[in-house]
Amino acid sequence: MAGCCAVLGAFLFEYDTPRIVLIRSRKVGLMNRTVQLLILAYVIGWVFVWEKGYQETDSVVSSVTAKAKGVTMTNTSKLGLRIWDVADYVIPAQEENSVFIMTNMIITMNQTQGLCPEIPDKTTVCETDANCTAGSAGTHSSGMNLPAFLKAAENFTLLIKNNIWYPKFNFSKRNILPNITTAYLKTCIYDAKTDPFCPIFRLGTIVESAGHSFQDMATEGGIMGIQIKWDCNLDRAASLCLPRYSFRRLDTRDVDHNVSPGYNFRFAKYYSDPNGAERRTLIKAYGIRFDIIVFGKAGKFDIIPTMINIGSGLALLGVATVLCDVIVLYCMKKRYYYREKKYKYVEDYEQVGRLLNSQQAGRPKRLTSPASRTSGENPVHLSILSTQAVTHHSHHPLHFWTICTNICFILVFRWTHPLKSSLILNSDVSG
Repeated sequence: MAGCCAVLGAFLFEYDTPRIVLIRSRKVGLMNRTVQLLILAYVIGWVFVWEKGYQETDSVVSSVTAKAKGVTMTNTSKLGLRIWDVADYVIPAQEENSVFIMTNMIITMNQTQGLCPEIPDKTTVCETDANCTAGSAGTHSSGMNLPAFLKAAENFTLLIKNNIWYPKFNFSKRNILPNITTAYLKTCIYDAKTDPFCPIFRLGTIVESAGHSFQDMATEGGIMGIQIKWDCNLDRAASLCLPRYSFRRLDTRDVDHNVSPGYNFRFAKYYSDPNGAERRTLIKAYGIRFDIIVFGKAGKFDIIPTMINIGSGLALLGVATVLCDVIVLYCMKKRYYYREKKYKYVEDYEQVGRLLNSQQAGRPKRLTSPASRTSGENPVHLSILSTQAVTHHSHHPLHFWTICTNICFILVFRWTHPLKSSLILNSDVSG
């Protein structure tokens, strides 16, 4: 208990102030400069060059419209010879940041409202693929047995119009670049190597770029992501702010867990027969939904983040001093000698004054430090006009915790306030 009170009293009633000690050691000096060099390389290389810490940044605000084009023809027993255009296979006609292309379907014609037993029979229950009749479909079946209905959909095209805006810098642009002419837009098709900025995409190319087969995906449906990335350095010319396109499949295709794969939904078309009875054609549509995802940021030079990062980098150099203090005071062979030189204890002036007053009637007394008794140095005399510091080499338990506190403060401040300036007082140990 007494020890805890002593430590608490020392914590409350003692004050630490920096003291500069020059240690002429090649090891310590080289270690100190190495750590400082690594910190400078991090601040300059990573913070300023790679992360552009001298810039103010803003996130993109975007709007997207998409328009599909393509015509194909089918000839089936139910529908006969039929031509399909955008109005037939794009459902619905407009969506927000996405477009759905129907590639397959199960069609049930001439449905009417009535009463019927909802009991499965032998023709609608399948235990294996061999039990299923090709081309059949039922409400209780586990899937469908038709190949992709609109195989030619992989040659359809998709025109994407994307307008972006950075409100902080009042900068706007669109993915149809100024150098793109009407004649070029009528003939170009996106290619990552030859036409990387053409806004017209072939559907088959989108799926293949994500590493999948369009015909396999068209059978059961799926979801594709078209990613448009805008990373703009507004310290450079505006013409260098260009979109980057990438593609990936968004719905998970796990071979071991393939329950309810693909993407499909049902819709109906209603009509009245000559007798006035309402009928409908029910369509279960399978297809690929293309989600257009726009992201990015813009940066421009600003003096405030620049000064904050410079100040934070200078404060981070204190890590080198703290690390060298730990090595010198706790790891080196001459650590006790370095502690004696680094730490200096000054007694309270009032206590020294009372001691001097008690000596006025008698002969002068002198106060010696423990260090002078052990090292043979001359004692330190006290006078009324001046007092000298009392030094000793005993290790105070709070010195170690002071260094640990400094280390924790630097690390916590660095992670909770990334690259923010702070004032850290340390004893400077330089080589």
